[in-house]
Order: sequence, then structure tokens, then C-alpha cells
Amino acid sequence: MAGTPPALSAPNRDRQSFLSSGMAVIWGIALAKLLFHIYFNSRYGYFRDEFNYMSCGDHLQWGYVDQPPLIPFLIHVCRAVLGDSLRSVRFIPALASSLLVVQTAVLAREFGGRRFALILSAICAVTAPQYLSNAGLLGTNSLEPNLWMGCAYFAILAIKRSDPRYWLWFGVVAGLGMEEKYSIAVFGLGIVVGLLLTEQRRVFLTRWIWLGGLAAFLIFLPNLLWNIHYDWPFVQLMRAIKAEGRDVVLGPVQFFLQQTLLVNPLTAPIWLAGLFALLFSARLKPYRVLGWCYLVCYAVFFVLHGKNYYLAPVYPMLLAAGAFVVETGIRRPRLAWLKPAIVVLLLANGVYLAPIVVPILSPDRFLAYVKYLPMKLPVMEHFHARAALPQWYSDQFGWQEIVDETAIAWNRLASEERNDCGIFAQDYGQAGAIDFLGRRYGLPASLSGHQTWFLWGPRGYSGNCMIVLDDRREKLEQLWQHVDYVGTSAASPYALEQQIAVFICRGKKFDSWTGLWPHVKRWR
Repeated sequence: MAGTPPALSAPNRDRQSFLSSGMAVIWGIALAKLLFHIYFNSRYGYFRDEFNYMSCGDHLQWGYVDQPPLIPFLIHVCRAVLGDSLRSVRFIPALASSLLVVQTAVLAREFGGRRFALILSAICAVTAPQYLSNAGLLGTNSLEPNLWMGCAYFAILAIKRSDPRYWLWFGVVAGLGMEEKYSIAVFGLGIVVGLLLTEQRRVFLTRWIWLGGLAAFLIFLPNLLWNIHYDWPFVQLMRAIKAEGRDVVLGPVQFFLQQTLLVNPLTAPIWLAGLFALLFSARLKPYRVLGWCYLVCYAVFFVLHGKNYYLAPVYPMLLAAGAFVVETGIRRPRLAWLKPAIVVLLLANGVYLAPIVVPILSPDRFLAYVKYLPMKLPVMEHFHARAALPQWYSDQFGWQEIVDETAIAWNRLASEERNDCGIFAQDYGQAGAIDFLGRRYGLPASLSGHQTWFLWGPRGYSGNCMIVLDDRREKLEQLWQHVDYVGTSAASPYALEQQIAVFICRGKKFDSWTGLWPHVKRWR
């Protein structure tokens, strides 16, 4: 018929939908975030925990004292492909945090959000300090929000499409999450409680959720068997940390306030609106399980005195629900001006807060900047308070100086001594720095009694010659006949770990490392 517009082909319809829905903008935001982190991720130095992950990645196995195997495996592959530069080591966290922007927007779309809800949820994810921090440091926090929200996504699809088969995929992602960080079990517990407390409990009458549970168990099983074989080292670690009283315990008000800081204080009305909508709104009633899930996670981490960031992976789903609520509330034309105003306000505040967690400023300029912040930065462990910079920055300094001093000790050894002279470090930061930064000096792999290094043992050394870092001379003289002080690592004004003494110890007084090794165990 004349004048009738031609029908769009399927590819054209998909392209038009992709552009009109706002997903093209979302992917653009995610790409910009990725490039931002790639640029700034090399400003300071390697972080203490990154040495741990890289050393564990050099010893691939199904578990480690302080973590499951996924992150060490991924960094092993990443280094093989991209190399050892800071940008390479931190590419995985930068990519994961950028993809979280897309995941958050997709959740908003599944809740019923349109273009503005998608963009608003993405901006919230971009400006959240915790997710900015996740993108700049390799760690188990890097992938944790992606895996939690992967589970949330399949839970939403199972409910929205009345298709219980999605619970199988929920189980697959949950199993991968257990191989990345055990805390996803708390999210799984929250989902189970949420299902039991809502009309969605009928899913337990289908086989799919049980198959999902079986899939999660089978994926997690190798790490479970590893823990059983080594007498539950992660449980031992948690008990040791609790007994030492290392972590700062937060009261109920401080715990809540620090949650708002993690996800940007200006987004608190948005994620709180999302929480209340999930719990009480008729439009989001089918997804009430997610509201209950949040409450369970919050209660568990607070009661167990978890660190403030343990709950951070759950917020994208609340931000997505909140963005849907905000969009619904300002659809009237006379309120249209609020949309750009909210976005600009969030972006401006995000820029203001970004130097807290992204090394945009030099250390000296950061110390000047932090004086003008309206709040004190959180301290998660008591000994972190001694550093000039917050721990996530201070633990990126001082490692090269420690390795340099250790190399001086190594070069003092006669060539015939080196084959049977190990380097003993006190913690995984020192040990991992020796393993990674010491290669250019020809240093051997380190020994330590700290966490997974304890399981790796004395590496065949007799103990008759040993370079020892950061110990008391009088203690060393009880174990060796000759203890020579080499020097102390150069001071770094920004480092948490300051001026480490280095000794060369010769002529052992003990029978063998095999007998002494159980006494060097240090789990905390």
C-alpha cells in the first residue's frame, strides 16, 4: 500500500532497539571507565596482596590458605598473555569493574527500567568508590560483585520468565563464585531465605533449583577437598584473626554509614529506594526475594563483625531497582529537568571522591586533598592507622626498597653458599615481593611461615645458611651460630611496612628445617 513504511528487518530492529534502549550509551560508559583505569592503574606501585596472588598463581593448585583458586589462576593466564606490568596485572580488575556497569544497567532493564533508569544505574556503579577501588587493585574483591550480580540476574530471569531452569545457571555462577571468594555463600543463604519467605518458595518443588545446588557443589568440590586435605586452613586463618583482634569492629551506626561511603553517599537515597521497593512495592513484588537477601547479608556480616566492604557486592541490584523507582517517579514532563540534574550531581560528586580510591593525585597532593574531606577515611585494621596514607595506598610503597636490601645481602654470599641459602620473609607481602621483584637480581623463591607459604615448606634448604628479613637479632642467635646484620631497607614516607632489617644467618643450631618448620607457622 502506498505510503506504508517498509518493515524493518530483524538485524535493523535489533540495532534500533540497542540504540534506543540506552545500551549503546551504557557500553560507551563502560569503555570510558576501562580506559580511565588502564591509564591510572600504574601511578603508584604493586600492592601487598597482588604479590600474594601472583606467587599463588606461580603455584597453581585447588586452594590456598586465604583464598580459593580462581584469582591466582586468572592472573597466571593474564601474565602469560599480557606480561607483568602494573597495567597488565590490573587489567582483570579494570575489565571486571567496567563490565559491572553493564550488569547493573541490565538488572535495571530487567526490573522494567527504560533508558534513564539504565543510565542512572550505570552512573551509580561508575561513581561508587568501592567499585572504583576494585578496578585498581588485583584481588578477590575484583570479580566478587560480577559473580553476585550474575546470580541475581539468573534469579530475576527465573522469576520474570517463570522458567525454573535459570536456577541451574544460578548454581553454576555460585559455584564459580565459591572458587573466587567464599563470601558468596552468604548471598546464596540470603536467596534461600528470601525464597522461603516469599511466594517463590514453590521453586523448591522443581528439580532445577536442586540441580543448581548440585552444580554449585560440584564446581566447588575440588577446593573443598583441598581444604579437607590441609585441615581447613581457611577456618584456621579466620579463627587466628578473630583471636588476635586485628580487625576494627564497627557499631551499628558506623557500619551503616560506611556502607553509604562505599557506594557514594549521594546514591544512598537511590539504593535505599530500591531496597524498600523490593520489600514493599507491588510492582517489584515478584523480586522480593532480593530484598530479603540483602537484609540477610547485612545481618550476617554485621553480626560476624565483617569488614565494611564485605557487603559491597550486593549493591548493584539495589541501585538498579532504585534507578527504576526514580525513573518512575519523574516521568512527568514538568520533572524532566531532574534527570540531567541527578546525573550531573552524581558525576560531580564521583569526581570529587575518586582520588580517595584511584591514584589520580601524587601522595603529597593526596595528603593535602584529604584534609578537606568532610569525613575521616575508614580504618579496617588497627595497625593501618600508623600509615600516612590509607592502607590501600600505603601498601603500594616500600617493597622495592626491601628487595634492594635483600639483594645486597644475596650479593655478599659466596657463590658456593647460594645453592643452599634461602630467603625467609615474615609475611606474604615481603615473601611475594622477593618472588616477583627479586627475579631481576637473581634471588631465589622465598620461604615464609605465613599462610600459604607455610604449606609450601622449606623448599629443600638445609637451613645452614639463611637470609632473614625483619626479625630480632637475639631470636636469630638462638637458631644460628653467626648472625650478620646487613642493613635496613631505605625509609619510604608513604609505606605501611617501614624499614625492614636484613640478616645473614650461618651455622644452624637446630637439627633440620623439617623439625623447625611447624614452629614458624603464622596464619594471621
